[in-house]
Amino acid sequence: MTRSFVFISACLIVLSINDSFAQMDRITGKSFASRSEVVAQRGMVATSQPLATQVGLRILQEGGSAVDAAIAANAALGLMEPTGCGIGGDFFAIVWDAESKTVYGLNGSGRSPKGLTLENLKAELGDQESIPSLGFLPISVPGTVDGWFTLHEKFGKLPMANVLAPAISYAREGFPVSELIAYYWGRSVPILRDQPGAFEETYTIDGKAPESGEIFKNPDLAATYERVVKGGREVFYQGEIADEIAAFFEKEGGFLRKEDLATHRSEWVKPVSVNYRGYEVYELPPNGQGIAALQMLKMLESCDLKTMGAQSPELLHRLIETKKLVYEDRARFYADPDFAEAPIARLLSADYAKERNLLIDPERAARRVVAGEAKLNEGDTIYLTTADAAGNMVSLIQSNYRGMGSGVVVPGLGFVFQDRGELFSLDEGHANCYAPGKRPFHTIIPAFVMKDGAPWLSFGVMGGGMQPQGHVQILINLIDFGMNVQEAGDAARWQHLGSSEPTQSADAELSDGGWIELESGIPWETVRELKRRGHDIRVGNGGFGGYQGILRNGKTGVYHGASESRKDGQAAGF
Repeated sequence: MTRSFVFISACLIVLSINDSFAQMDRITGKSFASRSEVVAQRGMVATSQPLATQVGLRILQEGGSAVDAAIAANAALGLMEPTGCGIGGDFFAIVWDAESKTVYGLNGSGRSPKGLTLENLKAELGDQESIPSLGFLPISVPGTVDGWFTLHEKFGKLPMANVLAPAISYAREGFPVSELIAYYWGRSVPILRDQPGAFEETYTIDGKAPESGEIFKNPDLAATYERVVKGGREVFYQGEIADEIAAFFEKEGGFLRKEDLATHRSEWVKPVSVNYRGYEVYELPPNGQGIAALQMLKMLESCDLKTMGAQSPELLHRLIETKKLVYEDRARFYADPDFAEAPIARLLSADYAKERNLLIDPERAARRVVAGEAKLNEGDTIYLTTADAAGNMVSLIQSNYRGMGSGVVVPGLGFVFQDRGELFSLDEGHANCYAPGKRPFHTIIPAFVMKDGAPWLSFGVMGGGMQPQGHVQILINLIDFGMNVQEAGDAARWQHLGSSEPTQSADAELSDGGWIELESGIPWETVRELKRRGHDIRVGNGGFGGYQGILRNGKTGVYHGASESRKDGQAAGF
């Protein structure tokens, strides 16, 4: 061992100790909690941007439903956090309807262009082995606007003009950009500014990304929202906005056409659930990855996690090894069910969980697992949740996929198109292989939990392949370790990532087991023991997800809200 290595190791240990001393001292709750949970009786909103939270709260106070508040907050985030979402992207939601006492699911994801075949796509790609993240090739139909109107038609109370009014006002008059969003915005502009269309004109100020606290306006988005208010979903998918999109794409060599937009519809789907220690956990079925969280919970239910202890090496080892096995299934089976039906009943069965658990060595990390699909661990997203005085709750997630998406902005519309189509495989034997009119695999997943037949928790954790891992960590913190809804999100996290050369092939080569990224709050003793068991431990890059949650007390009806301390967000109620 060299002197320089010893010195660097010693410095890292000292830095870790100094970080622990930098925490605040709290009189109540866990020492690592960043704040108290928010408690309110009549309504609650939690988003990743404080101004968007206030927009949702305003709609609730005006008599709007939880769905109205969710749409309003999402519209505001499309303006204020374009680094993660916008109406050029897709949309999923789970809704608890207090009147019918039913959990509803909505898949608002769009499909690939009908006029672009796999053969033509490969010809366009040339020597490239996967679909790129920039330009026209990764663009699929944006599903968000249709998702808004589909939700609103069923559960909305206020007119859409009222719901979108705050976002329109902020878009015209401006808003101060918040800290973390400014950071990601600054990283995105140099990458995307040269893409076809009006990215630089729309998303920069004098050619530069807005800085934290700088006022940003998007009058083009305000005008688009106003047209949507006046003309409904039809103006976006069949009317003048659709015409402008189709004309631009055809002129510039893109592939979306008006027929692709005109035939798009969101789909009501039945959420899938498993029971974990008396809690009924709901996720949406594929083409998303939500059932990965359910598979993990099903495997973990037979383990005494509480006895292992929070942040213990035994716990993290079991969680990581479980994740590896489940993501093997995720890579193989999860896709658009219209093209490839996943064996969901089998994947979530007790027998299958038992079989998979037998593959875990309690003392050694698995070094031979099938790699997940390429790039599935990346992606920027927003997650928000709302609840109203009537007891309705909404779990909503929305994304451009990779940060600010493809970089393509139709001049005058004020939003960037998603690059979700990048996640298609090019292997004709793969369930997620590209095909015209097909929905790509999706990483974004909302979640919902029932307890004793009543709503208990609406929550989500944004962040690509981190999301199912994050869902499981939140639930274990709440259910197994008794943390409150804020503590469950503030607790230090881990994430397992695939090999350095993942593949989209149906006949994927076996990888070396991937690596683990840990937050600094994980105890050194745990890190050391995980390394002894053969885990490849690396320094995290900050991609540990973004959590919001609203928990409902079944006895009092009081809402307990939490917002991610790693983001700019806020939970607020009244």
